[in-house]
Amino acid sequence: MLNWGLTFSTAQLPVQGLVALSPRHDLGVTVDIPSSNLRFFLSRGSPFITASVTSSTSLSITTLHTILSLSPSNDKNTKYTLKLNNTQTWLIYASSPIYLNRDGASQVTSKPFSGIIRVAALPDDNPNNVAILDKFSSSYPSSGNATLHDPFRLVYQWQKEGSGDLLMLAHPLHAKLLSHNNTGNVNILRDFKYRSIDGDLVGVVGDSWKLEMNPIPVTWHSNKGVGKESYNEIVSALSKDVQTLNSPISTPSSYAIGKLIGRAARLALIAEEVSFPNVVPTIKEFLKRNIQPWLDGTVQGNGFLYEKKWGGLVTKMGSTDSSADFGFGVYNDHHYHLGYFLYGIAVLAKIDNEWGQKYKPQVYALLSDFMNLEQQNAHYPRLRCFDLYRLHSWASGVTEFADGRNQESTSEAVNAYYSAALVGVAYGDKSLVSAGSTLLAMEILGTQTWWHVKAEDKLYNEEFAKNNKIVGVLWSNKRDSGLWWAPATCRECRLGIQVLPLSPITETLFSDAGYVKGLVEWTLPSLSSEAWKGMTYALQGVYDKQTALQNIRRLKGFDDGNSFTNLLWWIHSR
Repeated sequence: MLNWGLTFSTAQLPVQGLVALSPRHDLGVTVDIPSSNLRFFLSRGSPFITASVTSSTSLSITTLHTILSLSPSNDKNTKYTLKLNNTQTWLIYASSPIYLNRDGASQVTSKPFSGIIRVAALPDDNPNNVAILDKFSSSYPSSGNATLHDPFRLVYQWQKEGSGDLLMLAHPLHAKLLSHNNTGNVNILRDFKYRSIDGDLVGVVGDSWKLEMNPIPVTWHSNKGVGKESYNEIVSALSKDVQTLNSPISTPSSYAIGKLIGRAARLALIAEEVSFPNVVPTIKEFLKRNIQPWLDGTVQGNGFLYEKKWGGLVTKMGSTDSSADFGFGVYNDHHYHLGYFLYGIAVLAKIDNEWGQKYKPQVYALLSDFMNLEQQNAHYPRLRCFDLYRLHSWASGVTEFADGRNQESTSEAVNAYYSAALVGVAYGDKSLVSAGSTLLAMEILGTQTWWHVKAEDKLYNEEFAKNNKIVGVLWSNKRDSGLWWAPATCRECRLGIQVLPLSPITETLFSDAGYVKGLVEWTLPSLSSEAWKGMTYALQGVYDKQTALQNIRRLKGFDDGNSFTNLLWWIHSR
């Protein structure tokens, strides 16, 4: 197994036959290599690589670097120190005596051994870190699960083996949430930390973590409301925007249609908020006309299909062309596309309960594709997009990339869980409201932690923070300033893709007015597209309502998921 250039295997037995994976748990996986007598307990957040050698076997540890020294660290031969020429120092622990020898410049071999062996890199040369790893070297996690307990609480529970307390690592958002409600179940070792691209990973002692978030509002309408003095301007724009709904939709794209559905649903809710119900029947007819074929399977040229291999929905176009619908057929962007549909469905079910009940089975099938919470579900994986350790979603599907999984548009991810919660509200499903709201809260916190670049957080290096106010594409192992479809210099694109769709939840996502002001000022000099101007001016309204309103009134075009009505509603509800 690989970890920072270290390879752990058997000295004589080549890997033959299949590698067996245990049923995947939320926080890791167990890997069995029967031909090598090895079982690896791979747990996310563990500072150790842990292996069980199931019968007497000679082991091999190889490295890409030159070994400077290998020495036993106690007289029992249960601990060794391995130093490499790249400044790394590794500690090797065994549950019973093991006899290791340096075998060449880059290999360590052992005499036959059976038992538990653990390997950890030293964070630095602080002797206190050696003592900490020594203290917790005998306890390891064999599995770990994450459970959504009540709204806005996530609980980690590891199955612990061995003796003593369990040492794990927390990323910055973990540490923040643990600090909010440290009930004594865990002990945070803030001076024991590893550097990572996600920020410092600090030690946490305890096999059960409670991660609690502040509640966030899941509402149909704006949080502050729209003053009646602004109704006339919004109603005037609303009447014109609703007239455009009579035009037929020419694209079969699930993403494009989803955005148009979301746009229309926003018009219905704004009509409610400004007491202008006259246009709601037209909007309702538009939503039915464009949502029902996707639920009935009668869309011309496209539609949702169930795919058995990976267990999920694909589009008809995506099933034969991996690039169609932005890769929906290979499971890219599922929460983005379905989030738009579910927003429209939630609104339609709200204003037409009979329709909502008729299509409830199909609606819940869409939800299950990315919102399934069951550990054992024969049709859908558990939380397809959401990463219960990283606490945000990934948009990439089953395609492998050198830098791991990735996500570009955080605001569309936020919209997915917001929409799921609204579906729960529309159907009176309290458990769905709770789950959707909790995932929504974590997605927002994850976005604010890793995509919203703030120099004072010191998460990213000074140069990156100076040149970037927002991350373009976040990968497992790197951060891109550019987007899949635009260069890093297109700052309006980078801002816009992290804002759309504009809705009541956007206020929570961009609640830090100081950060928003810096982001907008960083973006303004690059403005050229009318569509992206709208997103930038919307954020400008967070701290300068009057200037933003003047700018929006001068716009001549809008993103296809946005409208003049929606922008006016946003500014007038600040």
